[in-house]
Amino acid sequence: MLRLTGARVTRSARVAERRDLVIDKGRIVTRDSVASVPEIDLADCLILPGLINAHDHLEFNLFPRLGSGPYGNSVEWARAVYHPERSPVKEQLALPKPLRLLWGGLKNLLSGVTTVAHHNPYVPGVFGRRFPVRVVRNFGWGHSLHFTPDVACRFRETPISWPFLIHAAEGSDLSAYEEIASLDALGVLSERTVIVHGVALRPHDLHILRVRGCSIVWCPSSNLFTCGRTIAPETLDAGIPLALGTDSALSAKGDIVDEIQTAREFPKLSNDKIFAMVTTSAARILRLPGGAGRLEDGSPADLVAVRDSGKDPCDCLEDLCPELVVVSGRIRLISRRLLAANPHLIRSQLYEVSVPERGDWFVDVDMPALRRSTEQVLGSDFRLAGKQVLA
Repeated sequence: MLRLTGARVTRSARVAERRDLVIDKGRIVTRDSVASVPEIDLADCLILPGLINAHDHLEFNLFPRLGSGPYGNSVEWARAVYHPERSPVKEQLALPKPLRLLWGGLKNLLSGVTTVAHHNPYVPGVFGRRFPVRVVRNFGWGHSLHFTPDVACRFRETPISWPFLIHAAEGSDLSAYEEIASLDALGVLSERTVIVHGVALRPHDLHILRVRGCSIVWCPSSNLFTCGRTIAPETLDAGIPLALGTDSALSAKGDIVDEIQTAREFPKLSNDKIFAMVTTSAARILRLPGGAGRLEDGSPADLVAVRDSGKDPCDCLEDLCPELVVVSGRIRLISRRLLAANPHLIRSQLYEVSVPERGDWFVDVDMPALRRSTEQVLGSDFRLAGKQVLA
């Protein structure tokens, strides 16, 4: 068990109240009278629900951005950048995939993400208890119409209670604009279908998605880099559930904080809506169980604490820098400042890591070993989602 004391605790996008949080067996409980529980003093912090990154390709986050678009569609971009016999792709792919996946998990952890949807098969041997963040396990997926010819079969074989995720309408040419109609003709659009990107959506496509009950995951900085544009303003007002995703470093600006900053440039988007896109709305779209995306009795103990500036919770996301990240009740990240203020916490399994102009932390990832293994392949001058990582 663990008690977090003194912080303001988020109740909704605009409401937080000062109270203690008790964590037991990986969940938030309301037993305030429990005695002899280890405590962390968070008197100058605001506790937010752990952020949910609804779309990432975890193994590609050490790559630099590739391409010189804009491209008419995602296939053009893929053909332009995927040359495994050339640098830098050759060197990146030489790094064992489990290490690349681990770096992707770390990218998410350092930005306050506690759950991520990885758009590739779940890897049980990697995405276990030791992985930095939760990785969504129960989902069906197809890469896209072009790269997944059996998409209709995959959709039918996905359990009815799971979401089905697919890249679609990622571009600005005719082929991108035709994809929603093609998916509908295949019977792939339903209330569990999650369209990733959705740049090429016209009014009648939005109507189809509304009628079918589909959702959209938006990756704005990735879209702007590859397509030179992102979803249209009318998509934001279409009544279609939206979540936010980072995509990977191959095309995106960086991490979930970078995507939030990009999303805030759209005047029709309120901070309240962006907050939902990385918490409650994302949890519903991905069909996460048991109160995910909230801080309430029985919810998973997935949370991020930030310095309390007195703002509403939803107004704290743009420059979010985590002081503490807890995943399933376990401390995965703590700031140097917060650890110094709580010297009773065990340091033996925590390792230093810092990102210039972002933060200095301790994480329960063996950073010296991870960096050593990575430098043997990539050398010392590599970036994680475009950012220097010191360990």
